[in-house]
Amino acid sequence: MSWNPFSRSSSSLKKQVISKPSQREFDEAVERLDKLEELTRRLCKDVKKLTEANNALAKSEHKLSQDLLQTQLCTSEESFKNLIKKWDDEMERMEKNMTDRNVLLARSVLEPLKKYVGIFPYAQVAVKRREQSLQEFQKCQDRVSKYKERDRTGQNVVKLDVSTKAFHAAQVDFNNQNTTLMEDIPKMIDDRTDYLQPSLEAEIKSQVQYTTEAVKVYGDLSNLMNGHREHSKHDYASQIQQALTELRALSITAD
Repeated sequence: MSWNPFSRSSSSLKKQVISKPSQREFDEAVERLDKLEELTRRLCKDVKKLTEANNALAKSEHKLSQDLLQTQLCTSEESFKNLIKKWDDEMERMEKNMTDRNVLLARSVLEPLKKYVGIFPYAQVAVKRREQSLQEFQKCQDRVSKYKERDRTGQNVVKLDVSTKAFHAAQVDFNNQNTTLMEDIPKMIDDRTDYLQPSLEAEIKSQVQYTTEAVKVYGDLSNLMNGHREHSKHDYASQIQQALTELRALSITAD
C-alpha cells in the first residue's frame, strides 16, 4: 500500500478541548452582545443629537421674536410691539423649559446609557481572556497527546506527568471563565430592558411635560394675537388669502 502524504491518521488529528456546538453557542452569545453594544452606542449618539436639536429649536424661536422686536413695525406700532414683546417673553420661558428638559434628558437617559456602554469593554476583556485560556487549554491537550504517543522512557514519563498537571490546571481555568461568561453574557442581555426602561419612561414624561406647557403657551399666544377670538381653519385661510390679494395689488409686485 502506497503512502499518501495528504491522508491524516487518527493519531495526527488534534483532539478539540471544546465541542463545536458549545463554541458556536458561545460565539452566538458574543455576537448578540456586540449588537447590543452597537445599539446602545447609537442610542447615545441619537440622544445627543436630540439635545442639540432641542437647543436649536428653542433658540431659533426665541431669536425670531427678538428679531421682530428690532423691526420698524414694532417701533412705530405700540400695540403690535406689545404683542411681540409678550411672544418674546413666552419664548424666553420656553427656551428655559427646553434647557430644563435637556438637563433631565442628560441626567435620566444619556448618563445611564454612557454607564451602560462602559460595561462592554470589561466584557470584551473577559472574552479575550477566555480565548487566551482556550488556546492554552488546547496547547496543554496537544502536549499530553504528544507525550502519550512517545515511548515511555523516564524522561517522557516525567514530561507527560508535568503536561498532565498543566492540562488539568488549564482545564479548570478555562471552564471557570467559560461558565462565568455563559452565565453573565445572557444575563446582561436579558437585563437590558430593566436597565433602560426607567430612562425611556423619564424621557417620555419629560416630553409630555414640555409639550403640555408648550400647548398652553402657544394657545394663550394665539388667543392674544387674535383678540381672544376663536377662528376656524376656514377663517384663517380667508384672512391669509385676503392679505395675499392686497399684497399682489401693490405696484411693487406688478409684472
